[in-house]
Amino acid sequence: QVTAKTAFLFILPQYNVSVPTADGELVQYHYGLKDLVTILFYIFIAIILHAVVQEYALDKINRRLHLSKVKHSKFNESGQLVAFHLTSVIWCLYVVVTEGYISNPRSLWENYPHVYLPFQVKFFYLCQLAYWLHALPELYFQKVRKEEIPRQLRCIALYLVHIAGAYLLNLTRLGLILLLLQYLAEFFFHMARLVYFTDENNEKLFNVWAVVFVVTKLFTLTLYILVIGFGLPRVENQALDPERGNLFSFLFNNILFRMSVLLLVCLFQASVMWRFIHFQLRRWREYWNEQSSRKRAAAGAKQQVKPLKRDSGYHENGVVKAENGTSPRTKKLKSP
Repeated sequence: QVTAKTAFLFILPQYNVSVPTADGELVQYHYGLKDLVTILFYIFIAIILHAVVQEYALDKINRRLHLSKVKHSKFNESGQLVAFHLTSVIWCLYVVVTEGYISNPRSLWENYPHVYLPFQVKFFYLCQLAYWLHALPELYFQKVRKEEIPRQLRCIALYLVHIAGAYLLNLTRLGLILLLLQYLAEFFFHMARLVYFTDENNEKLFNVWAVVFVVTKLFTLTLYILVIGFGLPRVENQALDPERGNLFSFLFNNILFRMSVLLLVCLFQASVMWRFIHFQLRRWREYWNEQSSRKRAAAGAKQQVKPLKRDSGYHENGVVKAENGTSPRTKKLKSP
């Protein structure tokens, strides 16, 4: 029994509470320090799954494609993220649909703070934190190049800050919708990279990703303004209540704090859109330069190719003679 209790501490979410409802009692969860033990266990699970995807899927594809070292590293990165983002999108979509967060957008801020979470919501957040924490040792295991490490560390840090912030600030419902939008755009991007590595002339999925990226960013900014700017200020219960677990909701009652959060969000989204526009302009410039170079090469090849007239003999009185003086006409063969 002692071993079973210890195993449950690693495997299952902790801090379950029976919450009375109209239909009876409902078991829900809140967060605490024991969550770190559960996250540690799922970090090892994520490392194992990472190795399985790498060995049984990506390595076999890499042997067939014969990619260079740089493309090999990027292909492995995108392959792992495609598997993760596809799984997360399906899982997150299932959670938000079954919990009714999409059908009832007001639930994103009603009854805030959302201290008590359903099992699937808490388990989803613990797994997300475990995955992005497992990405840190994977930088060593995958032997990532030194020039790529700062970029990947920034990406990991941003995901950890956003996910942990939503989890600790009791903004889990809003965080689920935002993660769904972000992962959807990232899935199309890394899928487009995989297709591009297999066929460099195929860039259609990048156009699909560009449309999905712009749409998801507009929805993201709209949700931030709707929930933080208009929804949370109308919530009545915003007093500091450590016994109930209400530690941070009083911050959103302060207009200065809300405006600061919205300003940071707008600046961050603006920087993301600026990098996206810069990337698209560079991509289009490279495409048109490649097309113009191909046209110039084709025009130069046409100019170099000229028709040459070759005579098999010489002219005499307007009649072509062969070199030995015989007529160039073909002789008729007598039938046997």
